[in-house]
Amino acid sequence: MIKITKDYCSGNVVIEPNSKTFGRSAYLCYNQECIDEAFRKKRINKALKTNVNIDKKILEDLMIQNLKGTTDGQFKS
Repeated sequence: MIKITKDYCSGNVVIEPNSKTFGRSAYLCYNQECIDEAFRKKRINKALKTNVNIDKKILEDLMIQNLKGTTDGQFKS
């Protein structure tokens, strides 16, 4: 899962699968359809209760990194 967190002190948004940042968080699976739907329906903004412009390319890069090393081509969760 990809953890997207709005830091409670600074208000910055951190996108990391294994983030230890504290604050309001949203989680996305590595499925491309989930990522597309989250952006299309602005679910990330609703979950974080803020207006965030997240570069979709960053999430796609994380998805590709997660797939490296898998032998069956399935998404890890």
